[in-house]
Amino acid sequence: MTAQDSSPLAGLPILGETVHQTYPTASLYVVATPIGNVTDISLRALHVLSLVDAVACEDTRNTAQLMNRFGLHKPLIAAHMHNEREAAEGLVARLQAGERIALVSDAGTPAVSDPGARIVDAVRAAGLRVIPLPGASAVVAALSASGLVNDQFHFVGFLPSKAKQREAVLQGLAGAAATLVFYEAPHRIIECAQALADVFGPQRQVVFAREVTKLFEQIHRCPLGAAVAWLKSDANHEKGEFVVLVEGAPRADEGQDAEADRILQILLAELPVKQAATLAAQITGKKKNALYDRALELKQ
Repeated sequence: MTAQDSSPLAGLPILGETVHQTYPTASLYVVATPIGNVTDISLRALHVLSLVDAVACEDTRNTAQLMNRFGLHKPLIAAHMHNEREAAEGLVARLQAGERIALVSDAGTPAVSDPGARIVDAVRAAGLRVIPLPGASAVVAALSASGLVNDQFHFVGFLPSKAKQREAVLQGLAGAAATLVFYEAPHRIIECAQALADVFGPQRQVVFAREVTKLFEQIHRCPLGAAVAWLKSDANHEKGEFVVLVEGAPRADEGQDAEADRILQILLAELPVKQAATLAAQITGKKKNALYDRALELKQ
């Protein structure tokens, strides 16, 4: 018996709680599925997939493989971007008849930069219940490992493939203070990195989260000015599915604080703290007392 086989987690009573929870009929269950590592699926998701009457999915072949790996067998309903409206009508009718239906995408959370939003909208418009089962998300996983310190992020998704359209979108985001999050395909990752550097400048930090949770997962952070060179340094760097995160633009007050610090440091090299703070206040328009306190910090 291996250490994994004898894990003390296997006997925990909490694992049985999924069975005793309430799972209403006439409800659409929006179920997050793994983005790479199949064991990232939740216990609750597995129980719901075993309980529902059918599973609406982006690609029946992919979902069949996932279900088979866990010994689950349910009718699968194709519900992809090309048939969402038609699929929604059929799903609403089945829900109104009292069925439980699960909605999944090929990977990750349905209806977030994936098919499913129109189905959820139709179900809610019909007055039926929608129940989310949270789980894997490439965006959140990449953000958590990026080290980009920010309390906000702006999810953009895929940029336009045409250069002029892509540049227009990026120009509109250039002043955003939030961390910017993009998806990108491997065959466009070089063009994407160059476009980001051209619009946002070489100093901003970028994080390439490649193949998140998969065997060849790689998370690399560098200035945008070094991004293209890193991608080209190894053919493997251009492979796989990418989440690209870009550091947000400095907030106005942060830029002003940086400039005040620069001025204070120049003045402190030649003047006492009080005099340096007084002159810095005259130059920047900031309050002298605040600059005095900051000057004392810089002197330490």
